[in-house]
Amino acid sequence: MTPTQKPVSNSSPPANTSFWVAFRRFLHDRFSLDDDKDDQEAVVQSISRGIEFRGINLWALIFAILIASIGLNINSTAAITGAMLISPLMGPIMGIGLGVGINDLDMILRALKNLAIAVLFSLIASTLYFLISPLHVAQSELLDRTSPTVWDTFIAFFGGLAGIIAGSRREKVGNVIPGVAIATALMPPLCTAGYAIATGNPIYFAGAFYLFLINSVCISLSAFLIVRFLGYKQKPYPSAHIERRVRTTIWIAVVIAIVPSTYLGYQIVRKTIFEQNVKRFVDEEFNSQTRQLIGYKARFHRNQPVVELTLIGEPLLPDSLAQLKSTMPSYGLDNTNLVIKQGNFKDANVDVDAITSTITDQVIQYSQASIARKDHTIDSLRRQIEQTQLSRLPVADLRDELKTLLPDVRTFTASRALLMTATSTRPDTLLLVYARFSRPHTATEKKRIENWLRSRTKSNRVKLIVE
Repeated sequence: MTPTQKPVSNSSPPANTSFWVAFRRFLHDRFSLDDDKDDQEAVVQSISRGIEFRGINLWALIFAILIASIGLNINSTAAITGAMLISPLMGPIMGIGLGVGINDLDMILRALKNLAIAVLFSLIASTLYFLISPLHVAQSELLDRTSPTVWDTFIAFFGGLAGIIAGSRREKVGNVIPGVAIATALMPPLCTAGYAIATGNPIYFAGAFYLFLINSVCISLSAFLIVRFLGYKQKPYPSAHIERRVRTTIWIAVVIAIVPSTYLGYQIVRKTIFEQNVKRFVDEEFNSQTRQLIGYKARFHRNQPVVELTLIGEPLLPDSLAQLKSTMPSYGLDNTNLVIKQGNFKDANVDVDAITSTITDQVIQYSQASIARKDHTIDSLRRQIEQTQLSRLPVADLRDELKTLLPDVRTFTASRALLMTATSTRPDTLLLVYARFSRPHTATEKKRIENWLRSRTKSNRVKLIVE
């Protein structure tokens, strides 16, 4: 070896290094967004076309609002879902996120303007509908849109991510955008806000409009993040002052959307856990045979929740009541006020309405269960009758038809029988036919009779006995 030559290393890279290289390559291949990525200009034009609310877009929005309002009014999930699929509200919201992502101030302002127009016409259409509608009771589908939580922000954010990723593909994924429209539910909150205006309920309006604001901000934020992640070319802002204003506005909108909804979500989680703990406490502690629990109420308050129990039968003594309260911390009810109403029916402390309601519910449940059992029995008997009628053989008709084919028949009978083999555990069905003729018949004629019987009676197995 000459002095200028370097020794050749025969050592291979460490196993852990090759593993991580392969793992990174696997992640890149599976999660890369570069495959099938559409041109930036094409994506911008596609989203930009959906921003404008004029002509067909505006009419589609109004019709979708009316459909969603009817669905909320009659508690129809199908109508609400269909309205969300029709609605073009995603266009300007995606446009805001895209405009912020590429620093296109004109697109941002145009999207905000059209979103304001869409919101205005949506509120007008839904308010007019609820003003003329004869139904004014707030159904469950409507009430669900008056209490936004942090879960709504998660749904809108992840839905927006799916929507902008699908929109940035050359081959558009057809089921993603409709799915995002249903999941994020932009239409129902606006319709609920219209209901609140028509009925003069500012609490409902604040909750519903805040839910719409959450969805819009989170969808725009997700679009902004994906646009930046994809490395779209950014335009320069007219000035540094405008750039600071845009960024400040974005952060303010995000804080407004996330902070209150997080607090509301936290309170809902606390309330749900409290109600579960109360149910567990009642189920495990009130199974006495000497007294009966008529009903209970769990009232959640931030400072001191209240559990109210209504009992009849043997009253709880002070020592028993104190022992019962001492068990509450083990159920997570350590800061809960326990109120017990007990006595007989003549006791003024007993909630007679609660007792009546509970007994009525029990009678209704028993009646419904009894009716269901009777319906099941009737259906079973009806099926047995139908099967018996289907399995009944028209022996006289078969005899007359056979006499047409073979006039020399003298005696004929047919019945279904169960056939058991020496090794089988389940019987098989067999059509057993006996016929006596005035003359002997060949094997071919007997075969023809069997084939006719199979076709006529729809029986797979036929045993013909001929004399």
